[in-house]
Amino acid sequence: MAILIGPDKRVLVQGITGREGAARTRLMKEYGTNVVAGVTPGRGGGMVENVPVFDTVGQARDTIGDIDISVIFVPAPLVKNAALEALAGGVKLLVLVPDRVPLYDVLELVAEADAQGASFIGPNTLGVLSPGSGVLGMMGGRAASAQKWFYPGPVGVTSRSGGITTSIAYYLAQAGMGLSTIVHVGGDSVVGMPHADVLKRFEADPQTECVVLFGEIGTSQEEMAADLIAAGAFTKPLVACIGGKAARSGTRFSHAGAIVEGNRGTYASKVARLREVGAEVVDSFADIPDVTRRVLQRRTLFIPPAKEKQKLMETDLHWKTAITGIRPNEIRLRGYRIDDLMGRISFSQAIFLALTGELPPPQVGQLLDAIFVSSIDHGVTPPSTLAARTAASTGAPFNAALAAGLLSINQHHGGAIEDSMRLIRRGIELARVLEGAAEVGAVALVAAYRKEKKRLPGFGHRIHTDDPRTRRLLELASELGVAADGVEMLRAIEDAWAEATGKRLPMNVDGAIAGLLVDLKLPLELANTFFMMARLPGLVAQVHEEKTRERPMRVIHPTDHEYDGAAARQYGEES
Repeated sequence: MAILIGPDKRVLVQGITGREGAARTRLMKEYGTNVVAGVTPGRGGGMVENVPVFDTVGQARDTIGDIDISVIFVPAPLVKNAALEALAGGVKLLVLVPDRVPLYDVLELVAEADAQGASFIGPNTLGVLSPGSGVLGMMGGRAASAQKWFYPGPVGVTSRSGGITTSIAYYLAQAGMGLSTIVHVGGDSVVGMPHADVLKRFEADPQTECVVLFGEIGTSQEEMAADLIAAGAFTKPLVACIGGKAARSGTRFSHAGAIVEGNRGTYASKVARLREVGAEVVDSFADIPDVTRRVLQRRTLFIPPAKEKQKLMETDLHWKTAITGIRPNEIRLRGYRIDDLMGRISFSQAIFLALTGELPPPQVGQLLDAIFVSSIDHGVTPPSTLAARTAASTGAPFNAALAAGLLSINQHHGGAIEDSMRLIRRGIELARVLEGAAEVGAVALVAAYRKEKKRLPGFGHRIHTDDPRTRRLLELASELGVAADGVEMLRAIEDAWAEATGKRLPMNVDGAIAGLLVDLKLPLELANTFFMMARLPGLVAQVHEEKTRERPMRVIHPTDHEYDGAAARQYGEES
């Protein structure tokens, strides 16, 4: 277990379209946090990191359901209104990342959170990190490094300093001690969840066996933690370190809330009070790992030697996945129970969910269905079909014949979708840089390709001059309201080429698919896999026909063939 964050928590990001909001959303998702929505007023309808964006918290809740946590990345003067909106929307935990939030705004939020039975962390916080469970805010830097150095274990951390929070976690991990949850309560004089409130949650957490507390001069947070211990409300070992020993009265130590005023909040008073109730107070930050180890060993917990643990970490024996979770009698795909999804979503929606971590609306599933149907087969002449049927003619089993077909999908066969996505994105970027419409970017793009004597991926076809699949995909995208910048740029490129050359080069189905994948915000590296997924059922049919209709080890000519299947028929007619 962990406190505050877990894979079951549904997280909202307010201010998701800002630079910090977008970057930290990526961090949280990479770490496995279940970010289900974002909010930026006036930017609703967009997507950030495959997360849908809404204008208000209420719209997000009405569309995607209840939200457990909101992480707020908005300018300090706007934090109060954003937080009040989240509380009104039923969100029970807020993470207020910005610093310099006005004190009276924070006091108002404390009162409103209490009235709503909610709580908040911060302001002026890096957030929360629970190894293997998720991140809230901006804790841990890059997901790859956080996942390498912060691993599950019995030690909880609560700290008033952001930098010290992650440093404590790092050095504990280096010494072979894993972590339950790391909490940066915030550096201001008034915060929503001070040390004592965090300790109450650690007390109730069965994973946490010991807590490391980093305190600072100023305020009474550490004394409140000591009072909690004295009252018997926190019974687990506490290792404490207090910063600001040399600070004089009236001198701020690092943070707005770390300032001694008269005899209140001094280093000596905090240390004395914590030692009085039995906490292990260290004189130096460097002593934290050794003292924590001794405390855990007294509780008979096995802690491997630091070198042994370091070796285990470097060999990376433990790997993780954010795709599917398996428990007895339970299978979850990206957090959703598969048996709950069965019969409710299409296969294409399930594919999108597996690839991106987000469950798309039905219209996106309908469009993906059409994409897959468009490329399911293209006769016996494509290299993948020839390879699969040739392998099948030798008596190879289905898996070997299908593998031969899939291995034939490469740069010049099935690889145009990714190249076309690059083309479209380059055109959109040119339009942005030139501060013009799509047509401006398309003209510049076509001029560059003509100068470089490069062909336009996604345009032209060796058989079709007016590919019916392309026309239908674009019609459907328009009907479903999915077509956006990608499709607009495709049409602009087609027009720009005709204007520049006097000859229209028709868009092909690969180009249409690429434009739609751009509009669906799908990763570039997955582009060609859509062709592979679409073509696989066609290859199965081709291999089955080869095995059941043809003689073994026959010579297969790439073009000398005839179609002898069903006569032309219309969808909806009786067969």
